[in-house]
Amino acid sequence: MANYPLAMDKLNTILQEHVAQGDDTSNKLLGASFIVVNSTDIVYSGAAGRIDFDTSSKPFQTDSFTWVASLTKIFTTTSLMQIVEQGLIGLDDDVRPLVPELAAMQILRGFDSNDKPILEDNPRPITLRCWSKSVGRTATNLDWSRDGFNTPIKFAPGDGWRYGAAMDWAGQVLEKITGRTLSAYMQEHIFDPLDIKDTGFWPEKLPQTADRTVACTYRNGDKLKPGPLPVPKEHEIESGGAGLFSTARDYGLFMRGLLQGKLVSETTMQTMFTPQLTDAQSAMLETIAYDYGSQDALAPEFPRGLKLNHGLGGVMNLDDVPGKRRKGSLMWSGMCNSRWWIDRETGVAGVLIVNVQPHGDPAVKSLYNELERAVYDIVGKQ
Repeated sequence: MANYPLAMDKLNTILQEHVAQGDDTSNKLLGASFIVVNSTDIVYSGAAGRIDFDTSSKPFQTDSFTWVASLTKIFTTTSLMQIVEQGLIGLDDDVRPLVPELAAMQILRGFDSNDKPILEDNPRPITLRCWSKSVGRTATNLDWSRDGFNTPIKFAPGDGWRYGAAMDWAGQVLEKITGRTLSAYMQEHIFDPLDIKDTGFWPEKLPQTADRTVACTYRNGDKLKPGPLPVPKEHEIESGGAGLFSTARDYGLFMRGLLQGKLVSETTMQTMFTPQLTDAQSAMLETIAYDYGSQDALAPEFPRGLKLNHGLGGVMNLDDVPGKRRKGSLMWSGMCNSRWWIDRETGVAGVLIVNVQPHGDPAVKSLYNELERAVYDIVGKQ
């Protein structure tokens, strides 16, 4: 891609066209950064816009710092696959003995005539592969606490697919096995080896990022408004599902390291990029992806009806996406609309870093679509 300077200019232009040039944020973003990598290099790195509402605020750059929410999951998955490689645990080992909450977790079968939950014991192992008002529960998953993650499961493990706190509990399994916090493990086994310097679970421990932290924005009609970050500064658990703060630069280094084989072996990579769901499970995944509301779809970049599955670390498209990524690619997105994909067939991966809610923002959808199409227009000419 580095041989196509005009194509690089096109990506710059696309970013610029999707950010606000002044006070008017109608159908625009404050800022965005985008990085594309292959196994040898960062082949595109660009950004546009600003980090806050004040038009004189700092430009949005590839080192602009923000909460990446569920983009955390692939870091946690990679960490878990490392300890699987080390033989410390198997993908199909029962983890219930390691985490008391998992051992006690029941299946929610519905509610009785008095709106009381109908619960039954879970007879099946919970493995790495893999009702609040009525009980007065106030904690949520965004509290990053054990109570917030501790809910009944919708069905016995293996019977379906739902989005949930699985990666948060998996992070607790890793901590139990390694005797280290998730942040300490990632620092030693991912961040330091890849020269990742601006990523972590505790922003206050990364003081160098303070003056380049991105404002949290919300779409109100077609305009943006400021709002609070929906997660606590103090929390009990380092959330393996959604706890990381990062930058596009660091995320690009992570994806390049993954493609280079610096983090896990080729055999492990093949496992991560192997469909893990049964037909029944993938049907549930597709229902959530395509029918969960037009603004909150799991994967708005996919044409409706594209066959999906789930690897270890993200959703997989089982067919080529016309003009975009090839079959077998892995992807995920975050609550604030940042998103990534890794396409092993073409050897290309990309990450878009933004901060706007709610999930499924139409400006981000348009931006991501144009960026990805431009990338594959370049790839197709090589």
